[in-house]
Amino acid sequence: MKKSSSISGFYKLAPKQRLKIVGKFADLSEEECNLLLNTGSLPLDVADRMIENTVGAIPIPLGIGVNFLINGRDYLIPMATEEPSVVAAASYAAKMVRKGGGFYTSSTNSIMIGQIQTVGIRKPQVAKIEVLKAEKKILDKANAQDPVLCSFGGGAKKVTTKIISTTVGPMLIVELHVDCRDAMGANAVNTMCESVAPMIEKITGGQVYLRIISNLATERLVKARCTIPKEELGGIEVVDGIVNASAFASADPYRAATHNKGILNGTIAVILATGNDHRAIEAGAHAYAAIGGAYTALSIWTKNENNDLEGTIEMPMAVGLVGGAVKTHPIAKISLKILNVKTAREFGEVLGAVGLAQNLGALRALADEGIQRGHMALHARNVAIAAGAKKKDVNLIVEKMIKEQKIRVDRAKELINELEEQNC
Repeated sequence: MKKSSSISGFYKLAPKQRLKIVGKFADLSEEECNLLLNTGSLPLDVADRMIENTVGAIPIPLGIGVNFLINGRDYLIPMATEEPSVVAAASYAAKMVRKGGGFYTSSTNSIMIGQIQTVGIRKPQVAKIEVLKAEKKILDKANAQDPVLCSFGGGAKKVTTKIISTTVGPMLIVELHVDCRDAMGANAVNTMCESVAPMIEKITGGQVYLRIISNLATERLVKARCTIPKEELGGIEVVDGIVNASAFASADPYRAATHNKGILNGTIAVILATGNDHRAIEAGAHAYAAIGGAYTALSIWTKNENNDLEGTIEMPMAVGLVGGAVKTHPIAKISLKILNVKTAREFGEVLGAVGLAQNLGALRALADEGIQRGHMALHARNVAIAAGAKKKDVNLIVEKMIKEQKIRVDRAKELINELEEQNC
């Protein structure tokens, strides 16, 4: 009988009922189904309320970044990631930065931009002026949608407009600038944009289509900087290597993509641990890296007059301490308790420091010893386990693979077989 993915009413079923259907479709064993249902610290009923068509959960290791000194205060950093060496690299980099006084950070207000796309306007320039004239009415209407946010000093603060040329003609984009305070802000901003759309149509005589937040949060930026004594890095040659690597990333988009990925290894690990929206952070970071017309590095490393290394980073950071999975996922709540930040701005600044630390860890490895050396042992361990090595044999197999420089599943299986033959 042919299998079909067309399943009527699938969303109405309980998770276990859905899993029964999926198990039959995919020929899952009873053990595999039980693994999916074993959601650990995330209760199945909570998972079912978080997303649609839930059948289980996938655990991701949660580690703690240590040694972080930010603006004179110590932090422990919860980091959720599947990639080996991320937590270790961030912690080691933070230890080096600590010797230079730690990280210093700053940020702008928690302003997000909502966009209202208006088309079919006969005189866009005139409509633009009319929208700006009606700014107070538009803001009042927007703020009426979220009195709680306004009571905390947030809410829509400004209206801006721009006319853009597109393949289907000119469009007037009306933008609401909303102070989201300690929320990421997507729900609040989208609701405000929806509410003022009819007003925009009446003012402009055009038709509104999209009414949605932008993830390019240019008015919600974080900055972080640090100085690392050359002795902590291993000397001037390593400093020069990092500076040259930074210059490479600033000039070449192919290198910049990996350079920025290294930054996001750190920030996204914390975002995941705290239940924030990592897609929004990544989209904003990459868009900001290209905002000047060419994709470039988010961080810059230079050598000062003492031949010490100095690093800076600037990037959008739309994060929240309220709303969504932040207050729903039990581990996200614990992670935020460990982090102990009081505001979304403080949280964003910590994330900027973590990104800079992660970047430093990767660049030091590249400039000094090669990225694989620090990564190799952890990677080899994962390979050995994936190949089926017994716990007592893992270290021996890892050692042999590293010595041979053959860190592959097929080689791990060969070594497992050799050990089994020796023990017979």
